[in-house]
Amino acid sequence: VQLQASGGGLVQAGGSLRLSCAASQNIGDFAIMGWYRQALGNQRELVATITSGYNTNYADSVKGRFTISRDYAKNTVYLKMNSLKPEDTAVYFCNAKRMALVTSSYWGQGTLVTVSS
Repeated sequence: VQLQASGGGLVQAGGSLRLSCAASQNIGDFAIMGWYRQALGNQRELVATITSGYNTNYADSVKGRFTISRDYAKNTVYLKMNSLKPEDTAVYFCNAKRMALVTSSYWGQGTLVTVSS
């Protein structure tokens, strides 16, 4: 399984970005897909997840500003980020979880988001 994350970049505070995570296979195989982020010197943290049934979950710090979605036709998961803040600066990673007898977790390579003040 390959997850290709893209869409990061440099943006001013208050701006917007949309991250994309393209999967090498049918994303319907994954019960949960999500985005995590890791700022310099910090641990990786959950940003948002979406289930195969379109149930979503967000970190408190991004609620109301970020929206996660999944497009089955394009095998892609998106993270739309609005009202960006300098504290959103991090490397953002895409994750996909397949749940069977054993849960398998897959990670993309990360895309850097830098928000300037």
